[in-house]
Amino acid sequence: MSYVFSYKWGSFGDGPKLFNQPIGVALDSSGNVFVTDQGNHRIQKFTSTGGFLASWGEFGPGLSQFRFPAGIAVDSSGAVYVCDGYNNRVQKFRNDGGFIRTWGTPGSGNGEFNEPRGIALDHSANVFVTDVQNHRIQKFTNTGGFLASWGTLGMEVQKFLFPGDVAVDSGGNVYVTDTGNNRIQKFGNDGTYIRTWGTPGSGNGQFDEPLGIAVDSPGNVYTADFGNHRIQKFETKGIFTTKWGSYGSADGQFRYLGGIAVKPAKVSFLEERVFVADFQNHRIQVFKPKLVVNP
Repeated sequence: MSYVFSYKWGSFGDGPKLFNQPIGVALDSSGNVFVTDQGNHRIQKFTSTGGFLASWGEFGPGLSQFRFPAGIAVDSSGAVYVCDGYNNRVQKFRNDGGFIRTWGTPGSGNGEFNEPRGIALDHSANVFVTDVQNHRIQKFTNTGGFLASWGTLGMEVQKFLFPGDVAVDSGGNVYVTDTGNNRIQKFGNDGTYIRTWGTPGSGNGQFDEPLGIAVDSPGNVYTADFGNHRIQKFETKGIFTTKWGSYGSADGQFRYLGGIAVKPAKVSFLEERVFVADFQNHRIQVFKPKLVVNP
């Protein structure tokens, strides 16, 4: 199955529905879209078609302030979790942006961060965070209680070189974009290694700094191939299935894409949508499956 451009919103600026390097994107159960507007140090909330709903945040170290927010995720109750990258913490908000709690301090110990970037939740509301400069994954309860961590600096499997983003499938398996190693690694919910795929390059199944990652309900894996300006899609075992995108500013093109979110089909596959943060084009692009009619 291939994908085609459907619609978009956003351009450069600091007003509502404008962006300065959007990097994270997430959906709630109602289809609302949350975007980390990194250069503007804020979160923006939209309808699924790009209608502006709300925004919150500004530059700073205080609660509800951000310093280059990155990954974003929404739990089943609608609570919003944000990796507050250079403040080295996670902040949790209500769906309307009301502050709930924060956790994390600078460092390399349990519950400490050195540039948290990607974030995802499993069906038990456990929170997984890519701790980029510490080259590891940390796992928490949804109130910030430390549960586990895995990974160290290296090129071998189960090690990382600047892990970028994280996603969790319906079975609780954890997928990580191992950005500096140009590969995807897959783990069990407790960090047990399962498999890896990807090598440096621009061919099918190869990467140039993979960043955003998402998993749909059947277990297909979508990866933002940052330096190759494209999306790649794989089966759950890492088998390449399709790709789309190239460098540029036209519809369906990207300039260093960031995060990905997938809206599952409710009735038929035609309702599926893939939302992509088009980083240096300062916009969100939305794609849909291409209908192929057999003669």
